[in-house]
Amino acid sequence: MYVPEDAPPDCPACGAPYDSVSRHTDGFVANLIDNERYQRVCFYPASDGGEPAFDCYHHTHAQAGTGGRTDAEGTGSSD
Repeated sequence: MYVPEDAPPDCPACGAPYDSVSRHTDGFVANLIDNERYQRVCFYPASDGGEPAFDCYHHTHAQAGTGGRTDAEGTGSSD
C-alpha cells in the first residue's frame, strides 16, 4: 500500500472531496463499522507498473454528508 503521486483532486468514483487515498496491489479488508474518522471508502481501478491495482478514496463523515463526527470533534465515546 502507498499513496499514488498522480491522485486526482476529487474522488473519481463518486466525485466528492476525499481526505486521503491509498493504492493497493494485494487484497485487504475494509471495515467501517463505528469508524471515528471515515464514513465511506470508494474503490477505483488503477494500475501499478502495468499490473492491476485499485485506489481507495477515504471520505470523512462530513465529506460523505452523513452529519457524523468530524476530526474537530475529537475522539471518545458518546452516550
